Amino acid sequence: MASVLTPDLLARVRERAPGYDAANGFFFEDLAELRAVGYLRPRSLSEASADQRLLAAHAPATALGLTMHLVWMGVARDLAAAGDDSLQWVLDDCAAGELFAFAISEAGNDRVMTDSVTRAERVEPGERPDGHGGWAVTGTKIFTSLSPAWTRLGVLARHDPGDTDPTGGGSDAAAARIIHGFLLRDAPVSTPERFEPHPAPGVTITPDWNTLGMRATQSHTTRLEAAFIADEHVSRILPVGPVADPFLLAISANFLTLMAAVYAGLADRALELAVESAHRRTSLKNGGAPQAHDPDIRWRIADAALALDALAPQLAAVAHDRDHGVDRGARWHRDLAGLKHRSVETARHVVDQAMRIAGGGAYRTTAELSRLQRDVLAGIYHPSDPEAVHATVAADLLGPLP
Repeated sequence: MASVLTPDLLARVRERAPGYDAANGFFFEDLAELRAVGYLRPRSLSEASADQRLLAAHAPATALGLTMHLVWMGVARDLAAAGDDSLQWVLDDCAAGELFAFAISEAGNDRVMTDSVTRAERVEPGERPDGHGGWAVTGTKIFTSLSPAWTRLGVLARHDPGDTDPTGGGSDAAAARIIHGFLLRDAPVSTPERFEPHPAPGVTITPDWNTLGMRATQSHTTRLEAAFIADEHVSRILPVGPVADPFLLAISANFLTLMAAVYAGLADRALELAVESAHRRTSLKNGGAPQAHDPDIRWRIADAALALDALAPQLAAVAHDRDHGVDRGARWHRDLAGLKHRSVETARHVVDQAMRIAGGGAYRTTAELSRLQRDVLAGIYHPSDPEAVHATVAADLLGPLP
């Protein structure tokens, strides 16, 4: 399938990127154009990761933000391919133009998908005027990308039956469950001229995203106060702790692969800028010759390229195996975490080499490389962090800790 990312569209996306960064603004124009050409549609992981790598080479923050939507499309696609149609409505809503996002991250929760400090309380059908049963979710989510524009928000929260036990029996940790589901935002979304802090009942968005890089994602803090998830929008109810479930594996596979593609694309652009700089800048000590003739500069560019070249086969292999239902068993966790980690660390190395090659001009805030250097740092904060990655690989090789 041919990509919808035409050269003209990509040129416009690249042209807008520095403005979003300088204004700390959301990529409304990019979103409108990309939605119009069908970029938000579901497709194979191989196609989506290739598209994300290309888009990130032109606007890393736009690509990072849209990763959240594309992950949910991938999860729904993967489950459908395995005969599980529980998220078919997600694909249908996507076709209708809805934008999906994540509200997973929480301050102090380093167990990510396997636990939550957000709480969910059961709501029976007779307790609501509309007769819908579901869950009332209360807690604070951080790093909620696409905050100004999402219309469907993936949420997880913990339900402890003992918390609401009328007998006062106390919490039964063994019975605790994680509720995975979606909040709906049917009110008009924010626009460049107007920010909507209360997009849905029980949801408050605090516009506090003022970060070093990846600014256009506008990943604001989101406060949930008895926000309602209807039963028909619950995707899974799972035990607290690690559990083998295709839903969770699909989230990890799509998130980590697409995230790796974003940072590979960022590195692609950094290397391209380094090559341009080496041809453009000249050296007095070498008689006015371009720095592309300098052995040290040539070594740095080759070093960056060698590191980046190693990512493509791993990205392609992981995406191919997911698309074709290859069963890597427990090895999937090691391979996926390692792919994301290697991509981020490689991108950081490539950008560092590019900054050294480009010289002091790249240190100006208006320089594209300066923005890439800030953007690439965000990669160390996405799950899985380096500690979790190494623990996963060690467990695969040495077995779990006693």
